[in-house]
Amino acid sequence: MVNCCGLVSEKNVPVPLKSISVELQVRDHGVSVSSSLQYVNEEDGALEAVFVFPLPADAAVCHFSARIEEQEIVAELRDKQSARDQYDDAVSSGQQAFLLEESDESSDVFKLSVGCLSPGQSAVINIVYVMELSVQADHALRFCLPAVLNPRYTPTASAAGVPEVSSASVIPYTLSLSVDVRSSDRISRLESNCPLDPLVFLDALHTHATVSLSAGHRFDKDVELLLYYENTHQPRAVVEAGAATAQPGSLMGDPVLMISLYPEFPADVMSSLTSQGEFVFVVDRSGSMDCSMHNGKDAPMRIESARDTLLLLLKSLPMGCYFNIYGFGSHFESFFPQSVVYSEDTMEEALKRVKNMKADMGGTEILQPLKHIYSQSCYPDHPRQLFMFTDGEVWNTKEVLDLVKSHVHSHRCFSFGIGEGASTALITGMAREGSGHAQFITGTDRMQPKVMQSLRFALQPAVDNISVDWTVPEGVTVDMLSPPVSALFQGQRALLYAQLKGQSSGKTEGAVTVKYRLKDQPVTNQLQFTLKPTEDTGRTIHQLAARCVLRGLELEERAAGADTQALRSRIVELSVQAGVSSVHTAFIAVNTHSKQTITGPLLQRRVPVQQMAAPMFSAPMRRMCALAAPRMAPCAMPMRAAPKVPCNSKKKVSKIALGSMPKRTPMMESDSAMMSDDVMMDVSYSAPDPEPLPPADPLLQLVSLQKASGHWELKAALADVFGKTEDELANRRPAQVDGSVWATVLALIWLHTCRSEDQVEWQFVAMKAAAWIRSQKPDGLSQCVCDGNLLLGGHVTEDALEI
Repeated sequence: MVNCCGLVSEKNVPVPLKSISVELQVRDHGVSVSSSLQYVNEEDGALEAVFVFPLPADAAVCHFSARIEEQEIVAELRDKQSARDQYDDAVSSGQQAFLLEESDESSDVFKLSVGCLSPGQSAVINIVYVMELSVQADHALRFCLPAVLNPRYTPTASAAGVPEVSSASVIPYTLSLSVDVRSSDRISRLESNCPLDPLVFLDALHTHATVSLSAGHRFDKDVELLLYYENTHQPRAVVEAGAATAQPGSLMGDPVLMISLYPEFPADVMSSLTSQGEFVFVVDRSGSMDCSMHNGKDAPMRIESARDTLLLLLKSLPMGCYFNIYGFGSHFESFFPQSVVYSEDTMEEALKRVKNMKADMGGTEILQPLKHIYSQSCYPDHPRQLFMFTDGEVWNTKEVLDLVKSHVHSHRCFSFGIGEGASTALITGMAREGSGHAQFITGTDRMQPKVMQSLRFALQPAVDNISVDWTVPEGVTVDMLSPPVSALFQGQRALLYAQLKGQSSGKTEGAVTVKYRLKDQPVTNQLQFTLKPTEDTGRTIHQLAARCVLRGLELEERAAGADTQALRSRIVELSVQAGVSSVHTAFIAVNTHSKQTITGPLLQRRVPVQQMAAPMFSAPMRRMCALAAPRMAPCAMPMRAAPKVPCNSKKKVSKIALGSMPKRTPMMESDSAMMSDDVMMDVSYSAPDPEPLPPADPLLQLVSLQKASGHWELKAALADVFGKTEDELANRRPAQVDGSVWATVLALIWLHTCRSEDQVEWQFVAMKAAAWIRSQKPDGLSQCVCDGNLLLGGHVTEDALEI
């Protein structure tokens, strides 16, 4: 096996990718990303290179150019087939040409073809895209530059033969990255998972700042940036002027408005979260889930973190709701034939099964379990909430998203991308089409806090009858470019794009009003804005709005079936007009200035893929495998790569190259021999009770002891969590207080005293416990809290415990 990455010469000499330079221009909630990639042909002959790399799923690619020596070639956006034909004609005639196109299967994968590089010649490729910054649980705005493109898992029925390439193991180039932030709000700080130089403020108001990645960074992991504004939740409106060269009345010729809203729900409604709902947890159990969450010391396995998260989720559910748990890989199975009522018995049975969950189900096929879930009838008055956990990517992303979209009226989908390289198209797309919320767990992030935030969203009362109304001066009309708002969550941003048509004779003020019903209460949120365009915004808002419209048209096209020619024409027309890539267009550049024509056959070099496979060793050895496995950089990834391979595989893995969709590995074929892809294993019997070691984390140990109704029992295992004996707890119990009430009060005091920083994880556990105590109406509660504080060294009040 050849241990090189990037382009490999016939003699395995170093790759031609020499450096990657990225510049970020952040404007409030949007960012423009300019990436420059330098290549050198170190072959003895002319070279055609094919690079495949990841981009964020919601990115709008709006510029592509190449510099050959001193000659700058700016690409044009054209219909994809005609761009491909032009590229082929140019390369076959010996001209230098460049082609950039979006994958037909997934919007977060792009292929770059570089044709006819002469021996020793260098090329600098520049790609510019714009995107929205996502909002995190702590109100940070997140940007991620992906370094990993996971292999797309492809079932056998969809596979075709592919050529063979070698594996890669080193990354011989570096990344430089600079960030320029301008905002209408004060900038608090900027953090990263990679070393940064100090943040430099360029004005007294702290609304303009710059920062750079520390020199010498090896692009061996995702680069994540977290930007904090002082008032992140402040609603904003930005108007961007139309282009003077564009036709008036067109999207690019008219002003475009971007509204960022943060709905605030009434406090009395939010104080009591709903106890209704059907909660379906779908967990990836493919082989790669047996790899580490990150490359740090003592990093947990992904499947271990998923098990701990399911423990918290199961303990946090309200009594009387419905729930079920699915595991999927090459096939899938469910804990119960259909969702069951949440009770002490069903919770305990599910916990036994969770403790036995392993990453032992082969590849990653999400479509079949989703189809089965959607085929199940919903329970009246119990809205379905789907939680999807996966670390992978699938080849049929758009088919999955279309399926979720088709059932948006019967459920909400909350998705979680685990580890670096999880598909942004899949994770964000499922949440967007399912009117839910997406989260990414990368680096040293813990899964539990992010999942519990999404559970809070899922437990919020349902919002319905959402309407958006505009108040604008006479002579001005508003065309909504965003799809209708179908989901609103407390504290979650909603971005709206609108085209402003016409001219106002005098007034320059407008307003947008969002109305909805929440738990049968009418709610109104309004934002005033000015029609005067904001200065120095470029075309970012127009490009983001165009991308929003294009995504809607693409979805409509896929749903329309065969009669799609008119929609396809609209997509191409808008894409070319806005200069924003789509599934039906591609950037093409031909160097017509070159006086040199290449003759003779071209060497074609495709990017090799890293594959992770290791013998079935113990957990420490598997961790070593994960730590040793390198990460690939953006331009060192194939578009259609090898299926995901379990880290503990003993079987030989075939080598896969860029080309048509890959076949399964032998391991995955053997998995299918045991169970076909469309078969589900219904399990309704009680699983054997294992004898697992108690959780190492005292918080998880405490949570595991809580009963479904919310209380704890006075037992030795609970005393162990507190560092006490069972006799110590029993002897200090107030005489008039029941043992379970005493134990539950102690658990609440311990949570508030010893794990206050983790409140987001145990908030629902505590709410259930407090509600149970109130239902018991015990005597002597004040004395109970006082004695509990003395025993555990706390200073928690009854009000703080909400009992």
